[in-house]
Amino acid sequence: MDPSELLAISRDWSFWDRLPTPSVPRTVVLPDELSPRLALVVQGVRRSGKSTLLSQLPARYGLALDRCLFVNFEDPRLAPVLDAQTLQGLVDAFESERGGDCTYFLDEIQNVEGWERWLRSELDRPRGRRFVVTGSNAHLLSGELASSLTGRHLTVELFPFDYDEYRVVRPKGTVLQYLNDGGFPAPLTSLDGDRLRRAYFDDIVERDVRERVGARSSQPLRQLAQMLFESAGSELSVRRAAAALGMAEDTVALYLAAIADAYLAFAVPYFAWSERKRAVRQKKHYPIDTGLRRVSVTKTGEDHGKMLECATFLLLRRRFGSVSYWRDQGEVDFVVVKGGEPVPVQVSWDAPTERHRKAVDEFHAAHPRAHEAVFVTAQSFAAGLPELVAGD
Repeated sequence: MDPSELLAISRDWSFWDRLPTPSVPRTVVLPDELSPRLALVVQGVRRSGKSTLLSQLPARYGLALDRCLFVNFEDPRLAPVLDAQTLQGLVDAFESERGGDCTYFLDEIQNVEGWERWLRSELDRPRGRRFVVTGSNAHLLSGELASSLTGRHLTVELFPFDYDEYRVVRPKGTVLQYLNDGGFPAPLTSLDGDRLRRAYFDDIVERDVRERVGARSSQPLRQLAQMLFESAGSELSVRRAAAALGMAEDTVALYLAAIADAYLAFAVPYFAWSERKRAVRQKKHYPIDTGLRRVSVTKTGEDHGKMLECATFLLLRRRFGSVSYWRDQGEVDFVVVKGGEPVPVQVSWDAPTERHRKAVDEFHAAHPRAHEAVFVTAQSFAAGLPELVAGD
């Protein structure tokens, strides 16, 4: 493609002639600076606001907009030329026009063949160029990339809006309204919010899951994802899921991994210090978004406690990265590690029940050095759960 054509496409995505549209500031931990030696990688589910976050970064880092090139590699005009040569053409064309000290925001870069090796070469020979790249699945940082960019990237995960971000859009929104709506940004300001959410579910299954595993049909993937959403918070037997779906266990395991890579649902392992003990226990699964779950499952009546449990998982996943559960006679909904010791977390819409407290007593008997339990209710969730913050 001619360099002038590449720049014309980039102009549509960049802010050379206009300012970025005002948007909700995201509560995500960013590095102190953008370095020519380290790429910033932003991962997250499709439609969670990665492109919007990119548009906020020039102001965050004090960058001149006329030296920032933005491009989204899902632009259909680029479909015939999604290769490393196009990446090099963009950089060369932009710097021939603007000079050096430029920053490149490369959105949905996983669509470009050979981008990992190209970016590695750029970072190995820094020339004042800074790179921020995004992708819609966790596979972005596995396989070849894990070895290609070892020590050469910083990763940020972006989720749909949390409750505080949601209330920037809907200042009077209650916890229950947030749980029903979820945190995907665009549906919150659309009259067709649920239609958008259903389209997101279909899009993620088709484009980020089916294409990844090479399945001939998206139907079994859709059924498996809906099964995970419906049984959120319950242990899943791969064997039983395979029998219910009429698939081989290995196929179900492959599909579960692809669903997790697409950030559609998260697997939560059993808590134990021993890897062997964790491996032999079944996992629980939670959806990326409560609003997406609501529109994707069979209507069985509202379960506010279950929705709050899903939202609490997402909050813990953002703050701690790793989240587990624990069960013996009773069950502890979540376990996170703080200061090297576990914290049991129980979730209930109103006050915790005797069942919740007995399970915590069991957990403390098994883990005497564990921190005091945190009991999450709708009221404490609305207050932001300050007692559940990572760190010592």
